[in-house]
Amino acid sequence: MANALYDALFGRHAGSDAPFLHLSDGDALSYGAFLGMAARFAHALTAAGLAPGDRLAAQIEKSPDALALYAACVQAGMIFLPLNTAYTSDELTYFIENSGARLVVCDSAKRDEVGAIADRLGAATLTLDADGTGTLADAAADQPASFDTVPRSEDDLAAFLYTSGTTGRSKGAMLTHANLLSNAQALADIWRFTADDVLLHALPIFHTHGLFVATNVTLVAGGSMIFLPKFDLDAIIDRLPQATAMMGVPTFYTRLLADARFTGDLAAHMRLFVSGSAPLLSETHAAFEARTGHRILERYGMTETNMNTSNPYDGERRAGTVGFPLPEVELKITDPASGETLRQGEIGQIEVRGPNVFKGYWQMPEKTAAELRKDGFFITGDLGRIDEDGYVHIVGRNKDLIISGGYNIYPKEIEVLLDEQPGVLESAVVGVPHADFGETVLGLLVPEGDGPDLERIGAEIEKSLAGFKRPRKLLVIDELPRNTMGKVQKAALRERYADLFAAV
Repeated sequence: MANALYDALFGRHAGSDAPFLHLSDGDALSYGAFLGMAARFAHALTAAGLAPGDRLAAQIEKSPDALALYAACVQAGMIFLPLNTAYTSDELTYFIENSGARLVVCDSAKRDEVGAIADRLGAATLTLDADGTGTLADAAADQPASFDTVPRSEDDLAAFLYTSGTTGRSKGAMLTHANLLSNAQALADIWRFTADDVLLHALPIFHTHGLFVATNVTLVAGGSMIFLPKFDLDAIIDRLPQATAMMGVPTFYTRLLADARFTGDLAAHMRLFVSGSAPLLSETHAAFEARTGHRILERYGMTETNMNTSNPYDGERRAGTVGFPLPEVELKITDPASGETLRQGEIGQIEVRGPNVFKGYWQMPEKTAAELRKDGFFITGDLGRIDEDGYVHIVGRNKDLIISGGYNIYPKEIEVLLDEQPGVLESAVVGVPHADFGETVLGLLVPEGDGPDLERIGAEIEKSLAGFKRPRKLLVIDELPRNTMGKVQKAALRERYADLFAAV
């Protein structure tokens, strides 16, 4: 039995002198050198007592070595669990305990803190720093630069990714070799990636976007990456002339547009800009196209499924939509109550089925049964509709649906209107408790320039929205709370303003 994921992503490049990673200091790491590093790590992990199927949790900074650790786990048949570097001790305790990780890899600076947690939970600890040092690097230093790849079936688990846990404890999404490989191959094909591509990579690698989209697509195509530790505007502008493609979150593009150095000439040679992980405002689409002539390609995915849809490479990349289902991915809009498929144009919950859909939630059979239907369709929790041309529109999260006085209110519809108003940079609409209506609509505005004219916006809302949809109050705030991938944390906003109408 082969190891399809390793063979297709990594093993096919064995012995290659072609560049894989272009580093911040100007050096380049070849495919062959990278695979040698991964093989030495695989030996070190095996020597530490890990066996195929064991979980390895890694909370380490982005580096070539961190990426090689992912490759080592795939090669040795272990399950890779990348963790956000911002997670607290309490969060780490939960992830290590819930996953049953046998080994935790952390930065040397956190060795005492993380080691104490791991010891208490029966896990070993090794360190790996961004500069390539640490006890794992020491253990790997004298190991051979080749490793007998462990056979794995397509249904074997390759990784756990934990959801953000905004509505309760985080859930460990179990991703198989087939999940990751099928998605990488589909995206490389529809986005036309080849060995000639150089991807500007400034995303974190503890998340689907940076690890399983950007990295895996590059590996499948045999291209290379300009591998930046993080998003740094000066570094992006400096390295953009050497790239052919870039993947980012909306914040990347708004920050580029805010800098006068980012010109059409700077981006003229680029082939593709991709955005995801959070909605891209239509005005950002328009401003980016006006500045560069490039229309950003927006796609839609999530922890449990990797990517589900994409705007077309050829054809209209329609602002405010996430395009069409990927090859072999089925998508339908259903009634949240009955599960029945809705007619085209109607708003309902988005369900997807395909080789990209995860195996279930680790040690949570009830959650798995509630969200993963027996026929293979996954209830994403997102609300959306399919327009007359087949483009998928994301309306919001099911949990963000506001029910006020018995009426269903979709925040996205109101946010689009608010975002169009002068003096408004962006907005968020949430439902907060109300004694009479159950909950009511609150609009939160982030200002730009001289700020919004609330009286004028109120008049525009009154003209454009039915009474039950209108925000009971508009508040101007400095910024919207976001997670590391740029998604607005509406649960935090609902909690912050939960008592706003308590006296009404």
